[in-house]
Amino acid sequence: MTSEESAASDRTCSFIAVIGAPNAGKSTLVNAFVGAKVSIVTHKVQTTRARVRGVAIDGAAQLVFIDTPGIFRPRRKLDRAMVAAAWEGLDGADETILLVDATAFDGEPKASAMKRAREDTIAIVKGLAERGAPALLVVNKVDQIDRPRLLAVASALNEEFSFEETFFISAARNDGVSELKAFLAARAPAGPWMYPEDQLSDISDRLLAAEITREKLYLRLHEELPYESTVETTDWRRTAKGELRIEQTIFVARDGQKPIVLGKAGQTIKAVSSAAREELCQLFGEPVHLFVFVKVRENWAEENARLREIGLDPTD
Repeated sequence: MTSEESAASDRTCSFIAVIGAPNAGKSTLVNAFVGAKVSIVTHKVQTTRARVRGVAIDGAAQLVFIDTPGIFRPRRKLDRAMVAAAWEGLDGADETILLVDATAFDGEPKASAMKRAREDTIAIVKGLAERGAPALLVVNKVDQIDRPRLLAVASALNEEFSFEETFFISAARNDGVSELKAFLAARAPAGPWMYPEDQLSDISDRLLAAEITREKLYLRLHEELPYESTVETTDWRRTAKGELRIEQTIFVARDGQKPIVLGKAGQTIKAVSSAAREELCQLFGEPVHLFVFVKVRENWAEENARLREIGLDPTD
């Protein structure tokens, strides 16, 4: 047996589903595990819409982290497809992480968003109990709450469901992430690696490009733009000089939202396009010509074709 064959025989591989309420920090955690950006991150709830796999290596272990949409009470077809995608992320996973935003349990939440986050988290814990599958509790944003309160939060959640282990981390500060990663690597079952060593994610370049633009859009218009917007990559080709040329469309749900995205004299869409183009050039390591258009499509969140384009499977 060669040294390469021996090393391959010692390899382990684990699929790890990361679930939680919207804005718990799942994408931030997966990016921290991978050591690169594979999921977009904004302050807007429900930023992640489809499952994204981030791939990390720890010694002989390959860890495939499944970043799932936040689980909440769905209303539209888009919502239902997102929640279904999140729960389906557990199917076939070797490990399940419930990521909890500790700040949602810091006393009585004053903000409605924090109240919803607490309610959604409790509902997820009940869902895990119904499934009867093992899970790890990971309490996030520990830098924002004192330790006695953190312990009380963990204790209360463990009373609702018997978690295998409890970890305390700050994904944004990368505190406690390496310890959690090492724990997962030590438990990974024997088996071949499912992805090439240099592959960081399973997301396609077309979808990644659309996600990057959506991130810049949300960051620019966090307060002004409602959740009902999406970005599609509509054209991807090489120019006569061999340079990458990408066309994208931002779909908004109402006529009044289009001027918000465009901005005065087109300044907002120019800023969004410029920020997206800059990051895409860095990601792909080459010049990118990016052209972004805005269209009104009132019921896009109910259209199967739109949901499939962003990586979701419509539930009905």
